[in-house]
Amino acid sequence: MAKNLLIIISGHPCTGKTTLSRKISNKLKLPLISKDDIKESLFDSLGVKDREWSRKLGIASFDLMYQFIETLLLGNTSFIVETPLKPEFDNEKFLNLQRKHDFEVLQIICNTDDAVLFERFKKRTESGERHPGHVDDQNYDMFKDGLLKDKHEPLNISGEIIEIDTTNFNSIDYDAIFNSIKSAKSKIDC
Repeated sequence: MAKNLLIIISGHPCTGKTTLSRKISNKLKLPLISKDDIKESLFDSLGVKDREWSRKLGIASFDLMYQFIETLLLGNTSFIVETPLKPEFDNEKFLNLQRKHDFEVLQIICNTDDAVLFERFKKRTESGERHPGHVDDQNYDMFKDGLLKDKHEPLNISGEIIEIDTTNFNSIDYDAIFNSIKSAKSKIDC
């Protein structure tokens, strides 16, 4: 039986994770689990409140995401997970999953120039296109002072890592990314 390929697409907010994950999902016909999609569904069901409420639903979204991951791993299918994972919180969870299930990991890490990233964050917040439950307009200081200080790091788990500079979306070589995924998948399908 072939192994699952779990594709993790991670990076800071506004690095293009969602756009990239949807392109890969559509092109390669792979299921996609997006933590923000889960969180926005919770907002729609339970309502929008303040920043503390958004944090609580964020924690619940991660719990649900891990439950969905485990379900797909049991179903022996390759799939994509898109969210900003952090080694200090998520390494052990993925290591536990790897101990329980036979799957391979391909991490795609999106990084963007800090100035561009902050401008994208502000533009997205002010555009009105983002779900209001995220209350991103209350996050400017946290985003600028916290997230922009460090490059987004991959999880310390087994598997291949691809790092992508998403500062200029037009310079991303999507064909190379698709080919890397196909190559990783063909290695485990043997």
